[in-house]
Amino acid sequence: MDDTETDPVDPFEISAPHRALLDQVLDKWSLEILNELCERPARFSQLRRAIPAVTQKSLTSTLRRLERNGIITRVILSTRPVAVEYRITPLGKTLRPPVDVLLEWAARHMLEIEEARRCFDDDDDDMESDLSRVQ
Repeated sequence: MDDTETDPVDPFEISAPHRALLDQVLDKWSLEILNELCERPARFSQLRRAIPAVTQKSLTSTLRRLERNGIITRVILSTRPVAVEYRITPLGKTLRPPVDVLLEWAARHMLEIEEARRCFDDDDDDMESDLSRVQ
């Protein structure tokens, strides 16, 4: 291959940077935060109330990761006392359609997924039972 030829780029290659990004923006808390911020900007306390299961530490670290990746922005409001509001960025808004597709796929196939899990767990239980008898 000479210098004028380039390797074709595989759009579906999952490299380390891709994995890290997907881990950071598609985890449990990120999806819930994005869902809230797609509706309206919110302050930290509003997000805590909207997502009661999230701890303060998890919410803080998730917001920082989303901000670092350009998905949300942190806006300082000129109120007394000074407040911070989180908003989804234009880049963050582009995540909504693919996430909706994944959620729709999951909803459409959840019965099949649950059945596969049951079969796997049953097989796994049978294998553990067999192993304990051998020992």
